Amino acid sequence: MRVLGIETSCDETGVAVYDSRQGLLGHAVYSQIPIHSDFGGVVPELASRDHVRKLAPMVNALLSEVQATAGDIDAIAYTAGPGLAGALLVGAAFARSLAWAWDVPALGIHHMEGHLLAPMLEDPAPMFPFVALLVSGGHTQLVQVTDVGAYELIGESVDDAAGEAFDKTAKLLGLGYPGGPALAALSRHGDPGRFRFPRPMTDRPGLDFSFSGLKTFALTTLQQQSEQTPPAGREQLRADIARAFEDAVVDTLAIKCRRAIEQTGSRALVMSGGVSANQALRARVAGLMQELGGRAYYPRAELCTDNGAMIAYAGWQRLRAGQHDDLRFDIRPRWSLQDLGSGG
Repeated sequence: MRVLGIETSCDETGVAVYDSRQGLLGHAVYSQIPIHSDFGGVVPELASRDHVRKLAPMVNALLSEVQATAGDIDAIAYTAGPGLAGALLVGAAFARSLAWAWDVPALGIHHMEGHLLAPMLEDPAPMFPFVALLVSGGHTQLVQVTDVGAYELIGESVDDAAGEAFDKTAKLLGLGYPGGPALAALSRHGDPGRFRFPRPMTDRPGLDFSFSGLKTFALTTLQQQSEQTPPAGREQLRADIARAFEDAVVDTLAIKCRRAIEQTGSRALVMSGGVSANQALRARVAGLMQELGGRAYYPRAELCTDNGAMIAYAGWQRLRAGQHDDLRFDIRPRWSLQDLGSGG
């Protein structure tokens, strides 16, 4: 079975073709960062319009690249939510129209399920059951996974997601958009011993997260220290704050991951989502799992952010389980991962 995957949940247009025998045949992602950078964040209407412009040419180019035609595609999977309503509508309308024209089934996919299953595109791939850390700009969740569609949410952020906190802290430090990678790059020049930020909610039991206070702590530190720092030292100050912030987020995520592994008895930890590309986090989680006698799994960096490959793969998993949608298309800007079933 060959599945065309379409991802348009936010500010990246992603397309891919997944073959159940040959694996990922090809994928392409167009990032809208240049469009939104002047605004310091995603402008939903601009995002939707750009998806309209890019989708058809990208699908045509991808099919040419993988030497496939419309007749070689057996199904189309698209992101139905969660995400920006307008952006989701573009992808859903395009996918449904294409499926009708090609006379193949189309299936709406949960965006976070795509992220959760993305490490299965790698070799070696994780085996069920496992614990998943989904960490992105919109979500920070710990999920106990026993099979496709069998997801139990065991921890989540009660306020800002980790990626959102990265972006907000980067903005107050005067960094560009997107803020997360810029802050991580700056932190490499920081002194790890100068500041120590709190590790939120690690002094109490449970697996939930809270990151909004770290942003406030970073702002307060910047304001107080700037008054005492001569202009020549302010760039180093920003780097030291970035380092302290990143260390706090990484430590917090690692502490909760340890608890989740010990609580569930799992020996496999899957990490996915945009923040999972952070090198400090990857190194910390890999070391943690080695210490616990297990293994960490995560997708290659290009599949950590939003992409069509994860949607095509999740679509194939759903289709092989017998799940199909009717001719109506529906988007769900808010959609809990726990609302998903195993299909059938």
